[in-house]
Amino acid sequence: MSTQRIAFQGEHGAFSEEAIRQHFGPEAESLPCHSFEDIFTAVDEGRAQFGVVPVENSVAGSINKSYDLLLEYDLKIWGEIFLRVRHNLMALPGITLEAITEVRSHPQALAQCERFLNRYGWPAKPWYDTAGSAKDLAQSQEANVAVIASQLAAQIYNLEILAPGIEDMTANYTRFFVIGRGDAPYHEKAKTSLVFATFHNPGALVACLNEFASRNINLTKLESRPRRNRPWHYVFHLDFEGHWQDERQREALTALLSRAAFVKLLGSYPAATMPSANTSGQAELLQI
Repeated sequence: MSTQRIAFQGEHGAFSEEAIRQHFGPEAESLPCHSFEDIFTAVDEGRAQFGVVPVENSVAGSINKSYDLLLEYDLKIWGEIFLRVRHNLMALPGITLEAITEVRSHPQALAQCERFLNRYGWPAKPWYDTAGSAKDLAQSQEANVAVIASQLAAQIYNLEILAPGIEDMTANYTRFFVIGRGDAPYHEKAKTSLVFATFHNPGALVACLNEFASRNINLTKLESRPRRNRPWHYVFHLDFEGHWQDERQREALTALLSRAAFVKLLGSYPAATMPSANTSGQAELLQI
């Protein structure tokens, strides 16, 4: 069996690549992409079997670009991944905390580690990518610089972790979608994602949602997004428990089609289990 190639956004060592290894195993081949659009294009053109895209973070909220692309491309969701995000402070081997005068990382990572950085008074310098900051430090060999990135980035770029788990909130998770061509195989413990728009009249959204409530189908996500081709109109991204082929779920979708202005089924896929927070190593300093 050939090795699967999985597309992701960022440099090697990105949290998306950690998610790939968690879901597909260490033997999967990862394909770095410059942008989210490049992930979708790589899968659509067959250069990758699957793509992994982040869709929401428990601290920062939804990643709107991913949802916009799910609406734009004719790809389906094949799975979901919940990754426990652990930010790590790292530097060149042999460098101590006293030598650090600047910390670099993606702006979101810096914001999620603000309390830790303020404790030491280090200035934070935004970088284009968490793994990219690690890659660039390994190339520049700057002894006074530390970066915030994943444990995988430290391994790839031969950096030493000075403090693991420095994020302000221990319940920091990112949810990813696995996207692919065609439909995922049926799975009994499934979740379904779709996007729909309502007619512009009173009670339209309530009527759509009631098709699920009346059949005792639990909704796990509901979020509105601006409809890009119609100002001040909105689409709704909805996740619910069950597979679209199950009887109650199929009936609800059929009823939704008669009430909504449009419906796009994004896929039914195995529902992921949330990993443990495992906070015992929170902000442990390895060098003083």
